Amino acid sequence: MLYFLGYNIDEQLPWHSTLSRTRQLYPEALFELLFDNVFTLCVANNMVAGRRVAIDSAPVKANASMERLLEKQPNLPGPRLVQSVEDQHESVTSKATLSPRQAASVISAADHQLRQLKKRQQNLKSAPKTLGAGNEKAKLLSNKTHYSPADPDARISIKPGKARKLNYHCSLAVDTADGVISHVQADFADGRDSQSLPDITLNLQQRLANNELRLEEILADSGYSNGSNYALLEQWKIIGWIPVFGQYKPQIEDFPYDPQADHFTCSQGKRLVFKTFDKNADGGWLKVYRADYQDCQQCPLKPSCVPKSQCRQIIRTAYDPFYRRALARQQSRRGQRMKRLRHQTVEPVLGSLVEYFGLRKVNVRGKSGAHKVMLMAAVAFNLKKYMKFTTKSTISQAIALKVEWSLASQDTFRGFELLFLN
Repeated sequence: MLYFLGYNIDEQLPWHSTLSRTRQLYPEALFELLFDNVFTLCVANNMVAGRRVAIDSAPVKANASMERLLEKQPNLPGPRLVQSVEDQHESVTSKATLSPRQAASVISAADHQLRQLKKRQQNLKSAPKTLGAGNEKAKLLSNKTHYSPADPDARISIKPGKARKLNYHCSLAVDTADGVISHVQADFADGRDSQSLPDITLNLQQRLANNELRLEEILADSGYSNGSNYALLEQWKIIGWIPVFGQYKPQIEDFPYDPQADHFTCSQGKRLVFKTFDKNADGGWLKVYRADYQDCQQCPLKPSCVPKSQCRQIIRTAYDPFYRRALARQQSRRGQRMKRLRHQTVEPVLGSLVEYFGLRKVNVRGKSGAHKVMLMAAVAFNLKKYMKFTTKSTISQAIALKVEWSLASQDTFRGFELLFLN
């Protein structure tokens, strides 16, 4: 009998429910170990260079319905006056620790985020260019106000031109040498891609270090653009080929910036020097530059420049130098080549996983189960590539031996001809 990875190939394939129950019983660590073993086989076969990877993500439909979403309740102090049916059937001891479903049913967003959400939804319904937003049955649902009782880990994700769905994000890192998947993980669909980059990079560095490889370059799209990510990659001595998102402006009109002295200069020649650090509503660090009070009061352009303020103020991100260096890399000729290389490397792999390896939808519930499904899809992809690579190299060696034997035969015949026929 022929065995492969502990499974008898000659016996009948197991039923899909058996695989589902087995997947639930085993922890994530076992699936990670299986992925590491297959990845090590690819490294031993010289299929992985390790120095450069391309990163991207794709939404994967969750096993939950948008029609059964429930509205979140405010987290008010004191006992609930009206209990749900689920709360009535729970024991007193279980209420001490909140379950994932109970934690998801409470509003956790800040008040300013809820106000911004309400204003944005009103603008969408009143905008004539938004298709279907003005319909009475249009549901502009958000993760801040609704949750899925069937799968609390599933999140509503919005893609331009498509309907809102409950999804997970499949984050993927692919080696640019031969297209081998170096890392895969499940993320919440409501988070930004830039938030998952540090975790991906740490796990990827650890896996490559275990195989005596070192990560030097990361290729990603503008969704991973973030000042803290640029600073973190530079601290780890990794070159980030990540385009800067469109909202960032390197220059302010009529206010040139001096990076050496760290100040701006207005059109009247007055300096706006750095004063202090600040934070925005989301916790991002900002740098505040302000002109001198006397300079602005005596300036003839004050009525048109700052009519309602005492002096001119400029607020910039604290990671502005990192953004500038990333923009310079993006606009270089090598940056354009890296952009094309990212398209050629990671996007075909994501398409293959979605179309042929079962990642169009996960039939399990919970982030842990989705992570297992994505790991198994990546294992199958790498294993198939490994088997094809081995077969290809074997065939090429056979062809080389055949050509060598043919040339040796021709040389023998020519020697025989010279010896006996001349």
